[in-house]
Amino acid sequence: MWASPGRLKAKGIIGMNRRNIRYIGRYNDRRLYPLVDDKLKTKLLATQHGITTPALIGTIATQFDVKRIGAMVEAHPGFVIKPAKGSGGKGILVIEHHDGEGYVKPSGHRLQHEDLQRHVSNILSGLYSLGGTPDVALVESLIAFDETLAAYTYEGVPDIRVIVFQGYPVMAMMRLSTAASDGKANLHQGAVGVGLDIASGHALRGVQFDRPRSDHPDTGHELASLHVPDWEVLLRLAASCYEMTGLGYLGTDMVLDRHNGPMLLELNARPGLAIQMTNGEGLRPRLDLIERQTPGVGVAERVAFARHHFARAGELQPGPGDAPRTRLVAHRSDA
Repeated sequence: MWASPGRLKAKGIIGMNRRNIRYIGRYNDRRLYPLVDDKLKTKLLATQHGITTPALIGTIATQFDVKRIGAMVEAHPGFVIKPAKGSGGKGILVIEHHDGEGYVKPSGHRLQHEDLQRHVSNILSGLYSLGGTPDVALVESLIAFDETLAAYTYEGVPDIRVIVFQGYPVMAMMRLSTAASDGKANLHQGAVGVGLDIASGHALRGVQFDRPRSDHPDTGHELASLHVPDWEVLLRLAASCYEMTGLGYLGTDMVLDRHNGPMLLELNARPGLAIQMTNGEGLRPRLDLIERQTPGVGVAERVAFARHHFARAGELQPGPGDAPRTRLVAHRSDA
């Protein structure tokens, strides 16, 4: 059963209209949007600010150069091809390894050289870009995600979304890929969203397809024990994206690489609102508190403020006995 508008308001849930007018419209200068709408510009900007991102193998910008894709990835066992201006995970192709017989996706499905060329050509034509405009294909090294998270995901790299407002980390969640999401960490495609305590990086609450979830649907692993390593470093990285972009309200998407630690994947000037569902709590009280703070505070101080004021206890609890099961104390109206 859906909660009434009054109950949602009482829980501090913000809707798209308030997000667009009150926060995005007020705090995000539209002239800065290209810095985050174009993943290549974001990557170059992050490099200038000393923020680690997945290694760039190369770019393809013209149909004439599509034929170069094979030679470009030949020396890389795994790689990712993505549209520079894509959104919602559309157009992202992950290749786990390749051999003389083809390119293998995490699902085990094989592609041929012609399939890669066709995919790159589709990216250039704007098939996946915002507004269907001509695009550039980015080819990046495959992320060797932290092995401690392997049991919580399926055929894909889990990522962490942190909403940052005026440079303060406000709310966080981890997105876990599933068979339903085709190995992609996108909630609308069936990934599991896990709300994270902003103070500690521990799991709070799990959601899939708008319904509470206490374990991973494919691996069967419980979610209660999920904890994000290097949490302090990750929050500081997210908070520093405020100075990097000048955007007052944004979503930072990060991954945990076993060799490089937290890495910035991409930024979003119009982050979705499903993070409220995964946390079982609305954004508004936190945003209101931050608006009352004196500007000019440094990254470390902003992170410390958020960890102190937005700490929460999780709803996921270990079940009885030694079996790795969990109990989710949640209600549909919390979404």
